[in-house]
Amino acid sequence: MIRTEELTKEYNGNIAVDRLDLEVKPGTVFGFLGPNGAGKTTTILMLTGMIEPTSGRSFINDVDVREDPLEVKKIIGLLPEGVGFYDHLNGFQNLDYFASFYNMEKEKRKERIDSLLLMVGLYGIEQKVGGYSRGMTQRLGLAQALLNDPAVIFLDEPTSNLDPQGVLQMRETIKKLSDEGKTIFFSSHVLSEVSQVCDTVGIISEGRLVECGGLEEIKKKLNAEKTVRIIVETSTKMPNLEHKDIVKTEYFENRVIIDAKYDIREAISKMIYEEEVLILELRIEESSLEDIFMKSIYDTGGD
Repeated sequence: MIRTEELTKEYNGNIAVDRLDLEVKPGTVFGFLGPNGAGKTTTILMLTGMIEPTSGRSFINDVDVREDPLEVKKIIGLLPEGVGFYDHLNGFQNLDYFASFYNMEKEKRKERIDSLLLMVGLYGIEQKVGGYSRGMTQRLGLAQALLNDPAVIFLDEPTSNLDPQGVLQMRETIKKLSDEGKTIFFSSHVLSEVSQVCDTVGIISEGRLVECGGLEEIKKKLNAEKTVRIIVETSTKMPNLEHKDIVKTEYFENRVIIDAKYDIREAISKMIYEEEVLILELRIEESSLEDIFMKSIYDTGGD
């Protein structure tokens, strides 16, 4: 559904996106993860036909974005990071104005707008958009992005201005759209959000795609050469643990954090049992998405 071939954007000799090769399958919620300035927004602008690439190509549903941007706009929706509206109009009036560009009949337009305002929690609000909070504006932006019932939806930092309730609502909306078969390209630097809603993830640093795949797949790949962290807690003072595959230990009275070459919990359990000490906890500490993200950025020399 979304595909790029060595997509590149250069500004005044500085490369913002560097030969991006990417493929997002239909119906996928794809998380595009990276720090600010990594090239996320530039990528979205090229994919949606808002700016032209310096080189390379991109396709939405097999339509070349550069060659036929108008056709692409018929099948996509975009929630930009800095969404803007006419301050002197209310939410319905703003959406009605934008919907007019899709040649929708007036009655169908009203039905569509009412259903979208209800979905984002803004139905019946007559207040002018100039008096909206940032979160309300963001939610109205999502409604605008869905006006044409797009097959592909681009969300650029969609939860950045939302309160906790708004974040939860955004997650539920993304899940609903995914259940309807929509393809969603979700750009964010908020690691927890990506892990909550996305099927697959791409990590970008300094314009380069450094990792791409399912969350578990990426974890497995990045942890291939890492040590295993094991947490042990006992009822009394922790005995001294020695094993040829232990790389590092950090003791805290009746608790120890072990970095080992592989999972040696069975050996640790046996050592503690032989000391006649009761084990309260013995587990592996899984890498979080943040661990994965930071390792990717560090290994590529990014921010």
